Amino acid sequence: MRVLAVISVFVVGLAFGALAWATGAWGWWLIAGAGLAAGLVGVYDLIQKHHSVTRNYPIVGHMRFLLEEIRPEIRQYFIEANTEGRPFDRELRDLVYDRAKGNHGEEPFGTQRDVNAVGYEFVAHSLRAKPKPDGPQPRVRLGGPDCTQPYDIALMNVSAMSFGSLSGNAIESLNGGAALGGFAHDTGEGSISVHHRKHGGDLIMEIASGYFGCRTDDGRFDPDKFAERARIDQVKAINIKLSQGAKPGLGGLLPGAKVNAEVAAARGVAVGTTVVSPPVHNAFSTPIELMEFIARLRELSGGKPVGFKLCIGSKREFLALCKGMLATGISPDFIIVDGSEGGTGAGPVEFEDHVGMPLTEGLMFVHNSLVGVGLREQIRIGASGKVATGIDIVKRICQGADFTLSARAMMFAVGCIQAQKCHTNACPVGVATQDPKRARALVVSDKIQRVYQYQQKTVNSAMQIVASMGLDSFEQLTPRKLFRRVDPQVTMTYYDLFEWLEHRQLLTHPPQAWHRDWMTASAETLDPVEVAEVVESAAAPRSID
Repeated sequence: MRVLAVISVFVVGLAFGALAWATGAWGWWLIAGAGLAAGLVGVYDLIQKHHSVTRNYPIVGHMRFLLEEIRPEIRQYFIEANTEGRPFDRELRDLVYDRAKGNHGEEPFGTQRDVNAVGYEFVAHSLRAKPKPDGPQPRVRLGGPDCTQPYDIALMNVSAMSFGSLSGNAIESLNGGAALGGFAHDTGEGSISVHHRKHGGDLIMEIASGYFGCRTDDGRFDPDKFAERARIDQVKAINIKLSQGAKPGLGGLLPGAKVNAEVAAARGVAVGTTVVSPPVHNAFSTPIELMEFIARLRELSGGKPVGFKLCIGSKREFLALCKGMLATGISPDFIIVDGSEGGTGAGPVEFEDHVGMPLTEGLMFVHNSLVGVGLREQIRIGASGKVATGIDIVKRICQGADFTLSARAMMFAVGCIQAQKCHTNACPVGVATQDPKRARALVVSDKIQRVYQYQQKTVNSAMQIVASMGLDSFEQLTPRKLFRRVDPQVTMTYYDLFEWLEHRQLLTHPPQAWHRDWMTASAETLDPVEVAEVVESAAAPRSID
């Protein structure tokens, strides 16, 4: 019957066409053409072998694919509540948009959050609240004892997003905003492009396993090319990317079709060449070698701060890095902790959902590890992963950070609408695309102001929160200041919820929960070692504080 129906439509289309030809009634040609087209589609639906829906429901089955295509937009704009959306809900996106436009981001009538839900977090205000201090925003100094060109970084900065992933107009907007506001812009692993240089904003030069911008033809680290770029005045710090929160343990691939002349120049590769970022670096393979690489980059850059970024996976491996610092007397100037909830242009769903440690746990672990080995005072910690508001900054500092970096919220500031088409090159607002026709929708002069205003108002909000807590500075934020609801009747501070190590405690009496990881970590390998070997070699570890 279905076959007969389609054939009938086809025959009717032919009949109408014949009638239109015989009578000269051109209006009927449209009807005939539509009938004929429908018949052809129906025939194809019946004989194709890829879609069961259209084999059983020719022609009308295509409605299913049409509705599926627009489902995210329908849900986002008409169905989901203000606090339901993911990765960022409507309320939060509206807050970023408002601040980017120069508004205060206020909301009438009261919170839409469930303050009794398990996991709800808040800070305690004080009856001795103070007015928000006037003057410039606070800054954090990056630069340990071996750094001769320290850099004072803002509390909120632009996190790593490469040119190639983002359009040139988006990169220019982010860097122009950073230049206006005096905050830093991480280049991402795609290295420094002409778009990063145009407005002169401070740059954090990121180096990943592909060594883009400082690589040999066979993909190894090139010290001369690195020194040439790292010594640019605009570059204020160097960041070694060990892993990324949204896809830790994975490398990356940029198809040759996307490697145009500008991308090729930034990355130091040939136009049209498919370039690969391996899962791991080839310039080092052990904790000691990583520390030596850090020292080498610091020297090649002329003494600028050098650090690394990672998403925590194995705790033992990070403790091995700490032992590498102790064994060599070399330590990074900063460590950026990326959470598994961080963003990416494209990544496997399983990795985005189930691989890597969330930012809260990872951040506290890194802070405690550095305290436990006596190095926390000279190493600054950055937090990267869904940082978008003033309270996010305050929370992360309570959990152990010194400064923060934001990627997707900065994208919102330049016009991102969370269409989640970053991997298609079809971003509807010109942010995550290399299509010049789409990128032209993003007007750089307007978005520079929005990035600047968003960052300024967000940090000012954090400063106001700290003042409302009766504190004079962000340095006074501690785990005791942050509360979390653990069941409908009980809230606890982060100080009471989690274990916090004392200065050099890992070197003297590691807690039971840390003992196995600490004792099986080695400065000479990322692999676990026999406990007996470590006990003997770590009996009197070398400290550099």
